[in-house]
Amino acid sequence: MTAFTRPLCLLSLLLSGATFGFFYAWVCSTMWGLDATDPRVAIQAMQAMNASVRNAVFAPAFFGTPAVLLITAIVLALSKQRAAAIWLGIAFLISLFLGMILTMIVHIPMNEALALVDVPQDIAAARTIWETYSPDWQVWNQTRTVTTGIALLCVGIGIMQLDKN
Repeated sequence: MTAFTRPLCLLSLLLSGATFGFFYAWVCSTMWGLDATDPRVAIQAMQAMNASVRNAVFAPAFFGTPAVLLITAIVLALSKQRAAAIWLGIAFLISLFLGMILTMIVHIPMNEALALVDVPQDIAAARTIWETYSPDWQVWNQTRTVTTGIALLCVGIGIMQLDKN
């Protein structure tokens, strides 16, 4: 095992946990809160949150997680930690396709379309906009939440496999 194996595994765990936790928070609080409020406020709040999420704090976890998982899987494979490498490789694939790419092909376009909406003063018109946006957004967010949770679990299982070869 190389000197970088355990630190890379811990970084993989941390970043996977951050990504899962971010998506999970949207599932169990943010979207429920927005759904429960005036739809004009929900639209404005979602526009503001979507505009603010592109920042230097979120970017390392979002973009870095798949990269670190791949690097960790490769280092594990090269250091003859086959079982751990497989689990981290699975976590990489899940994180890449069902975390990052899913966000890029589903959530970002939905968020960009909502950003172009002028919030109507009429509550019924705002409700129609929000009720068109929120349910689909939430289904896909639940998908990426569950799958990034599975990726996090895979990282944990991989760490438990260290030195078992």
